[in-house]
Amino acid sequence: MKVLPRGARKKILLTRLISAVRRRVSNASARMVSPKAITSLSRLLSRGEAKTAFSSVAVNNARSIVVVRQDTIGDLVLMSPFLRELRRSNPSAWISLVVDAKFRNLVELCPHVNEILGFDLACRGRAVDPRLVFRALRLSRRQLRPRRFDLALLPRWDVDFYHSAYVAYFSGARYRIGYSEHVTQLKRAMNRDFDLLFTSTLDDCACRHEAERNLDLLRAAGVAVEDNQTELWLSDEDRETARRALSSHGLTPGNLIIGLGLGAGEPKRVWPLSRFIELARTLQTEYGARFVAVGGPEDRDRGSRLTMELGRDAVNLAGDLTLRQTAALFESTQLAITNDSGPMHLAAAAGTAVLEISCHPSSGDLNHRNSPVRFHPWAKEYAMAQPVEASEPCVSGCESRDAHCILGVSVGMVQQAARRLLANHRRGKIVQGGVQSAT
Repeated sequence: MKVLPRGARKKILLTRLISAVRRRVSNASARMVSPKAITSLSRLLSRGEAKTAFSSVAVNNARSIVVVRQDTIGDLVLMSPFLRELRRSNPSAWISLVVDAKFRNLVELCPHVNEILGFDLACRGRAVDPRLVFRALRLSRRQLRPRRFDLALLPRWDVDFYHSAYVAYFSGARYRIGYSEHVTQLKRAMNRDFDLLFTSTLDDCACRHEAERNLDLLRAAGVAVEDNQTELWLSDEDRETARRALSSHGLTPGNLIIGLGLGAGEPKRVWPLSRFIELARTLQTEYGARFVAVGGPEDRDRGSRLTMELGRDAVNLAGDLTLRQTAALFESTQLAITNDSGPMHLAAAAGTAVLEISCHPSSGDLNHRNSPVRFHPWAKEYAMAQPVEASEPCVSGCESRDAHCILGVSVGMVQQAARRLLANHRRGKIVQGGVQSAT
């Protein structure tokens, strides 16, 4: 057995000691800002508050409302019906919307709210992250409490990684409504005691699409929902920029243009680029299709490799357009083929047919965070290509960090679904509501 020099042993022991101290300090900090500690302190400083029934919350009479939605692109698109129906129920209320500052561009032209407030997350929290708690407190003290909100709404159903419940609590709103921490086992563990931050919670474990789940929170609060369709808030400049981007590469309304979303928020949701290229070559040959790669700066390299392989029939605009300009571009495409990603939801809201390539097995957990039942394109015409079974060791859904279960989606499966959607396009046929599975 090798004996380490005395100096090396001391260094190892010192490193372990520092790590242990940091863990203790971190755990102590988390306990100090836990929902139980925060609400206990509030009760000491005031008369406290009791839980309220949904029936006592008058959404249509609230003078001021704050909606907290610090999620990503797809979640914001799927919440557009929520904002429209909230405004319809209360035309005169002052409505503030809190979003992740990175995605403010997508919602800043929303006509249903009075102001957009950007929250600089910079990190996603663990169970309780003091950094996010103090940022939520700072935002609320500077911009929310002066509004004297009557009502705070937090429509996120799944785990609150963003500590949005703290934003709602610190806002000072008299009524605060959100989904309970008990809707999933993971949320119970990650968001323990978060229900204390609300005055009313909805405990609904049923499996449904997130667009409907958002609206269910309004329905529970007494709002009559009239329309569940998503919408985009684009300017003439957005559409003109998208038009110029296409025309500068020789793409005109007479072309069959297919948008390709090559990236995703997690590597496990990214279908291999080589398969996208093989698919595009087939559609290029069979339909004379031309392709536009879209996405963020992190997808630019994939788009460049695609254009190198396909030549002049492919254009790389990944990283070159804002979120709204990307949505405007999809208004000129006949089909979008994407991973489970933000561009997928932008395309669906823009009205184009969407083919989703999902990492989630069709035999998997319907309430999984990657489940198409929860997050499929909210479009009139869409199709899905997903693995039939999870790849070992995954069981109910893909839990790998890298592309894994999604490798069970073959090029042939996606080709079959794309041909069906393109045939519908040629016939002018719209498939209402149903999933056309290519598993």
